[in-house]
Amino acid sequence: MNNLFVYCEIENGIVTDVSLELLTKGRSLATTLGCRLEAVIVGHQLADTESQVFPYGVDVLHLFDDARLYPYASLPHTSILVKLFADEKPQIALMGATSIGRDLGPRVSSALFSGLTADCTALEIGDHKETVITPGKPAGTPPQVKMYTNLLMQIRPAFGGNIVATIVNPDCRPQMATVREGVMKKEIFDINYKGETIRYAEKYPGLTGYVNDTDFVITIIDRQMEKSKVNIKGANIIVAGGYGVGSKENFRLLYDLAAAIGAEVGGSRAAVDAGFIEHERQIGQTGVTVRPKLYIACGISGQIQHIAGMQESSIIISVNSDPHAPINTIADYIITGSIETVLPKMIKYYKMNTK
Repeated sequence: MNNLFVYCEIENGIVTDVSLELLTKGRSLATTLGCRLEAVIVGHQLADTESQVFPYGVDVLHLFDDARLYPYASLPHTSILVKLFADEKPQIALMGATSIGRDLGPRVSSALFSGLTADCTALEIGDHKETVITPGKPAGTPPQVKMYTNLLMQIRPAFGGNIVATIVNPDCRPQMATVREGVMKKEIFDINYKGETIRYAEKYPGLTGYVNDTDFVITIIDRQMEKSKVNIKGANIIVAGGYGVGSKENFRLLYDLAAAIGAEVGGSRAAVDAGFIEHERQIGQTGVTVRPKLYIACGISGQIQHIAGMQESSIIISVNSDPHAPINTIADYIITGSIETVLPKMIKYYKMNTK
């Protein structure tokens, strides 16, 4: 009881990256709390999933293996998690802020009356002090102060990204959050780590008690999935442009530089909204989160929404005509000048020095 649970998504028998990122963070949080890290996988043909998750420090793996459970469907997955969480009473439950997590998380939290913080960008363990004022007390009566320890600090941008809010859930359990893909590091804890596996299909034939016939009133006949041709998240070098690039035509300079140095091209939301670059290349709070070895920011002012998606890049180079652009405060190197002047020179000197 009171352990930390991570719901792991699978696709074709492979645990998704966002789930492995959550296991990495979950292992760290569980160590801080002195509790166990437990993973939940719901699907079919899950024999290889143990070897995928145990190296991330999973103490207990809850496997629900049934042909009816893959691909994902809302009702059976919700029933399983609601029953499991009601029995095990985790203090924290985490999911990816994916299409599945955004569907499943609210259903489970609503059924358990636990609350949910969506699209978190950071998670920490901390203490919280709350002042309680009781109506009807005589004037001058000091308010009651309640102290909570070891709460999950659920951190996410709010009010359109203009502030970063820290949200706590002092009284309800589990403390539930969905976390955006890419904001946590994916890191193996111990390649030889071994945990316990609980196979519910063997203990409860037909998963009796966890699902019922009404959970399968909808049958998925076929799925059509098209993978993105753009691999922004996995790129080691990214050349990104903002509204300051000026036009879609000027973005060709970014593509020229990217082609020369083997990079991917990204853009800020302002650049996407202006039609300079397609949405699938958007980086930031409402786009993808990246952590490349080199990030070249061209004509990007550096609003918090964009910085939230790239601030963990190893090296940041800012190319901007404004020497006081906010992004310069986090840049390792600053080049002051216009895109039209600077980028051709970068291409020229890179080619000269790589022959």
